[in-house]
Amino acid sequence: MKEPTPGTVYIVGVGPGHPELMTIRAKKIIDAADLIIYTGSLLGDDGFRDVKPTTRLVDSAGLHLDQIVELMRSGALEGQVVARVHDGDPAIFGALSEQIAPLEAAGIPFEVVPGVTAAFAAAAALKAELTIPELAQTVILTRMEGRTPVPDREKLGDLARHGTTLVLYLSIVLIDRVVAELRYGYPDDTPVAVVQRAWCPDEVILRGTLADIAGKVKAAGMRAQALIMVGPVFRPDLRESWARKSKLYDPEFSHGFRRAARVQRRDSGTEATP
Repeated sequence: MKEPTPGTVYIVGVGPGHPELMTIRAKKIIDAADLIIYTGSLLGDDGFRDVKPTTRLVDSAGLHLDQIVELMRSGALEGQVVARVHDGDPAIFGALSEQIAPLEAAGIPFEVVPGVTAAFAAAAALKAELTIPELAQTVILTRMEGRTPVPDREKLGDLARHGTTLVLYLSIVLIDRVVAELRYGYPDDTPVAVVQRAWCPDEVILRGTLADIAGKVKAAGMRAQALIMVGPVFRPDLRESWARKSKLYDPEFSHGFRRAARVQRRDSGTEATP
């Protein structure tokens, strides 16, 4: 990839908060930036330890959209490398479209740099696979309706009826409503994991079921930066009890890179290739 270009805005996903989970591209842009506009709620000072001494850092927590856009626009027009830093990945609840639309309208060059979204960081912290053969092959990333509405076709109770792996962002303070909606599709013994600040030094993991997770969340005082992860893939005994495996590494399954192994026919004792 080419070096960061002056006069360009880079909308950079930096992952869940730990600086070692930034991509190489994200780190390169941040270290080259003249102006960094970042979300101070998660990314710590370690994420900026190698920036240039002349770099201007602006915490966007107290800014509204027009102010952020004007900072990006004016910085780019002055020939600066501008890094608009997002926790996680900009494409997931990152208000990406409303930030790049005015840049496009003004003819400002920009690039979007992906990051590790919190759902995958939390899954790694749990050592969980989100898609298990014949158990769950779909992952739903969503949020509970609050001050920001959701489309009628995406109400949480309706999504819960799929019974698959479901990850809720930005919903921890609404845990009672979340549980009530999830009960439209999941039984009370469905495993639930809540991961707060995945991969950060103060990471907290709670495990429970739909029946008791709300009480555990309240007892822990969780109010922000936590994901709610629901579904049968989070059963604590799953690796010991679930026998169905993917076809990818099955010796009896052929694909474009490997022929199936010869197997013994049980009925005749002869060998055959599936």
